Amino acid sequence: MAPRAAATGNPVRDAELAFAATMATRDFKAFGEFVAEDAVFISGNKPLRGRTAVLAEWKRFFDGPEAPFEWAPDLVEVLPDGKLGYSTGPVRVKGKLVARFASTWRREADGRWRVVFDNGSDVCDCKQSG
Repeated sequence: MAPRAAATGNPVRDAELAFAATMATRDFKAFGEFVAEDAVFISGNKPLRGRTAVLAEWKRFFDGPEAPFEWAPDLVEVLPDGKLGYSTGPVRVKGKLVARFASTWRREADGRWRVVFDNGSDVCDCKQSG
C-alpha cells in the first residue's frame, strides 16, 4: 500500500503521511522540509544530528527511480497542548514487513510539523517456539 497524503483530521498523522509520500514520489527536497533543523535520526546505532547530517545519509534512498521502502503510521498520538506528537508504524519493502519506525514530531514556530527524533527497529521474522 503506497502512503497517501489525504487529510485525516490528525495533524501529526497528516504530516507523517505527507512525509512518507515524499519517498513514494521521489521528492527529496520535500522530504527535507519535514526534518527539523535540530533533528536526531538514529541510523543503526549511530545518531545523525541535525538536518544536514540526516539529509546526507538519506539522500541515497532517493537516488533510484523506485522507493526502496515505504512506511505509514498505525498509531499516532499528540500531546494535549498540541506541541509534540508521536507516530509509529510498519516499514515495508515490496509489501513485506521489515521494520517499524518511531518518530517524534514538533509543531514549529511556522505552524508546520517536523520530525525531531526518528528511529527504526527490525522486525523478527521468526516463529514462536513451544
